Amino acid sequence: MNKIIITRMDGQILTALISGQRAVSLNLEEEERSILGNIYIGKVKNIAKNINSAFIDLGGGQMAYYSLTENKTHLFAGALSRQPGDWQEKCEGSSLRPGHEIVVQVSKDAIKTKDPVVTSCISFTGQYCVLTAGRRHIGFSSKITDEHWKAQVRQALLTEKDKDFGIIVRTNASFVAVDELLRELRQLKQQYYRLLSEAAYRTCYTLLYEAPPSYIGSLRDTYRDFMEEIVTDDAGIFHRIQDYLNACQPHDLDKVRFYEDSLLPLKKLYSIDKAVEEALQKRVWLKSGGYLVIEPTEAMTVIDVNSGKYAGKKTLRETILKINLEAAREIAFQLRLRNLSGIILIDFIDMDLQEDKDELMALLSSCCKKDPVKTTVVDMTELGLVEVTRKKIRKPFREQMQKGDTKK
Repeated sequence: MNKIIITRMDGQILTALISGQRAVSLNLEEEERSILGNIYIGKVKNIAKNINSAFIDLGGGQMAYYSLTENKTHLFAGALSRQPGDWQEKCEGSSLRPGHEIVVQVSKDAIKTKDPVVTSCISFTGQYCVLTAGRRHIGFSSKITDEHWKAQVRQALLTEKDKDFGIIVRTNASFVAVDELLRELRQLKQQYYRLLSEAAYRTCYTLLYEAPPSYIGSLRDTYRDFMEEIVTDDAGIFHRIQDYLNACQPHDLDKVRFYEDSLLPLKKLYSIDKAVEEALQKRVWLKSGGYLVIEPTEAMTVIDVNSGKYAGKKTLRETILKINLEAAREIAFQLRLRNLSGIILIDFIDMDLQEDKDELMALLSSCCKKDPVKTTVVDMTELGLVEVTRKKIRKPFREQMQKGDTKK
């Protein structure tokens, strides 16, 4: 059974996605929460022309990185208004200077020594779609492949779409009626225009929109056919979940359950402590006796595949292929469990035949496509190293744990 478990651990809130008997994703957040997804009126501190970027002061000493290459249109706070499209003529083509006040959204958390990343392409995310300002097309999740269905939905969305925002239809939309999708889009539009209206008269450093807690985001973002039960042992979290589901996902209200068995803690019942321990270990054993060594570094994550204790009766070629295929499945699993992102370099056991290499790459690609976070298997180099990229959104789980340890 697939469950979302939400509990407290060492003063932080832990969200674990459980599939069968195994945790497939772990996320920790502090009580004061991450600023990921928040929308601010920030002030341009300085512009670094050599890297075509600006640094934005969000207030309270928090600086953020703003790419001028990726952000062509800047949302100048004083130019925004409630009316669709009114701000475009005032904002498009205008150059950015120190002292300008602009509306930005945090698109990536601060990671290690790097500041958080902000963008002018603000977005509001629902369970079925995302409203995106600045990107004005209608797009669909790559996991939705029914072209006839997409054509019908596109026509329906055009009746609600304005010229200054785009719409991305999420995978979950394929499970609901079009009317339900349109209802959610109207709610996101209300949020969007309310924010534009407020930004025109609010002061610099104002937090215009606070993203929901990470555990609420997990309920919203989990594939609808995956989530069968939501369990928490914290009364405050339980009531917050009920309020959210009642307002945004009433069809999931019957899935939430408050756990209150004092003899068997929730973390023990679902072996959460063991999952956390395994997610922090450098070595991961495979059922075949082989093992992975996972080494996160400043620049990338390096994963080495070793034959270990495997002592099968197959030929050397069959043995190597078997271990590599098992390793590919486990690597895709570990990337999600540990929330590893950026550049990942995998050193599989060397194989001589191209057909074996093709089989390995096909399996790794197939497993990575199941990850809700965009993960791309790039290529195998001439040295036999496999390059993978995974989108950076939140901090790796190890860093989340280290932050919690520092506070204790």
